[in-house]
Amino acid sequence: MNDKDKQIIDNYLRDEQMMILIFAQWCVNHDLDPNQLYKRAYPQQSSNAALEEALANTVSKEESECITDETLLTVLSVFGNEELAFIVTEEIKKLKI
Repeated sequence: MNDKDKQIIDNYLRDEQMMILIFAQWCVNHDLDPNQLYKRAYPQQSSNAALEEALANTVSKEESECITDETLLTVLSVFGNEELAFIVTEEIKKLKI
């Protein structure tokens, strides 16, 4: 693997971690359990170490910037997390009731 390939992979992994952090913070901001939502979207997977790491980096909802529903759904879609986006959409509908 050359340096350019390594840089592309590193950038993707960093961006993916940012996506996970955005998801985790959105959940915190809406008093939702990100692990529970993730498990509903991907029941066949065990716990997600990247999600646990992201949760360690979240802040309280009072300290957080607003993360719009649309932003989260767009970021999930960019990374192909359609199953998780579906679960998030269900939760958004519940929040608006």
